[in-house]
Amino acid sequence: MSTPGSPQPSGPAKKVRAKARPADRIFLGLSTGSAASIMVILAGVALFLIIQAVPAIVADWPNNSDLKSGPTGGYPNFWAYVGPLIWGTLFASAIALVIGAPVAIGIALFISHYAPRRLAGILGYLVDLLAAVPSIVFGLWGIIVIRPFLLPLSDWLNTYLGWIPLFGGQVSTTGSTILAGAVVLAVMILPIITSISREIFLQTPRLHEEAALALGATKWEMIKLAVFPYGRSGVISATLLGLGRALGETMAIALIISPAILVSVRMITEGENSQTIAANIALNFPIATTLQREALIGTGLLLFVISLAVNMLARVIAGRAGKGSQKKKKAMLAQLPPSDPSTVLAVDDVLAKKRNEGTVEHAEAAAVDGSPSEIDEEERKGKDA
Repeated sequence: MSTPGSPQPSGPAKKVRAKARPADRIFLGLSTGSAASIMVILAGVALFLIIQAVPAIVADWPNNSDLKSGPTGGYPNFWAYVGPLIWGTLFASAIALVIGAPVAIGIALFISHYAPRRLAGILGYLVDLLAAVPSIVFGLWGIIVIRPFLLPLSDWLNTYLGWIPLFGGQVSTTGSTILAGAVVLAVMILPIITSISREIFLQTPRLHEEAALALGATKWEMIKLAVFPYGRSGVISATLLGLGRALGETMAIALIISPAILVSVRMITEGENSQTIAANIALNFPIATTLQREALIGTGLLLFVISLAVNMLARVIAGRAGKGSQKKKKAMLAQLPPSDPSTVLAVDDVLAKKRNEGTVEHAEAAAVDGSPSEIDEEERKGKDA
């Protein structure tokens, strides 16, 4: 209501904008430039790989003297050469992911919800420290420790599970197998998956966990119903980031396994291990001719495309997981009886009240034991109001 003599608005209200300060403009320019530089660098790397790889991709391999010998000898074209390398890269990385991802998620869950605070801090520091260990150190550790350690396991797998193609063939006597390389890769991807999963688990809303415990859930049921659904998309992204690390790993695989450029599913044999793209480039680049190096760069281009596809897949899966969890939550709420929402709200009110008083554990115990006195009291007060 306007007072007499006050100016009346003559038109639509104008938007008021705060005056931009020089520091704001500088920060906006720096952040925009940083975001644009990522795209420029990515496009530059892709353009370099394409320019360098095209001569080898379109070359006549059977009639070219440079490609008929050396690391590229014996292949009719570029795709016959790179195909087994792609298979070896994906195969070794998949084995490492199957071994390492469950262990990493379990470590993250223990640190975030089970370990005492002091022990959790020490374990988190040690896991993060693994990321600083160079690849060459992991490779030497694999040669000296992992290869002989896995020899009895390889014999057992071949004896009792040799009818499975993965564990068939002549068992290696030196331990230079894809299994040993995959175990080392699994240890190398632990820091990435564990660190991200731990942070995701710690970001679970505390009220969700307390409500699950107050409604009678055990510790594991609370984690299954509150922590895992909340962190599903983050854990998937962390796992695929670990896969990206395994795809590009070079020195550990080059030092440990006894490779061959072929498509094989053997895990415990020697000389039948599929070579990876990164290890093949590292071993053959110093001795290759100009055209052979361009062929190796072409294989690097395929590895670049695979890594890019893995990251895009991580984005898609994480997005779908988030939308799927929201839809599932809405569907579950729609199926609840009319009395359930009020009960849940009453439990939340009691928990909030006791939390303010510093006795939240008493409230959780009362709700778990089925003592409805305080809940009924709150409901009765709400009805009287």
